[in-house]
Amino acid sequence: MFLQEMRLCYQRGTPKETRISRAIMTAPIVLFDGLCAFCDASVQWLIDHDAAGRLRFASLQSDTGQAILDRFGLPKTGFKSLLLVEGDRYWLRSTAALRIAGYLDRPWSLAPAFLLLPAFLRDPFYDLLAANRYRWFGRREACRIPTPELRTRFLE
Repeated sequence: MFLQEMRLCYQRGTPKETRISRAIMTAPIVLFDGLCAFCDASVQWLIDHDAAGRLRFASLQSDTGQAILDRFGLPKTGFKSLLLVEGDRYWLRSTAALRIAGYLDRPWSLAPAFLLLPAFLRDPFYDLLAANRYRWFGRREACRIPTPELRTRFLE
């Protein structure tokens, strides 16, 4: 494993100050692999099921994604997890996915109840999907550009 994930919340001291504005960091941010076809489809699905428009998105490969990874001292390459940032905290793997579901419309907003299961029971399923995402769903050559109406949901 590239990171030890025994705690549900990851916070290493005070996050580094970067060029990311505090205004951006107040909304929950989902960092995803912009080259992964499954991840891209998942972001589209999240947008469709987040009627309130609370979630913001950035690809791990974008300048914003790289700055957020740097802010938390996370590796900038070889990242094998989706990441949810809520203020000064971040969440990885199945914990991130279930917390993201909490921002969605019903019935998906009930999924965080599965956080009661320990991460060591949840994460192997997440890890299996993450390890095989390119093989099972394909890889994109470049990150997709959001449509003008969705551009406000994406951080650049």
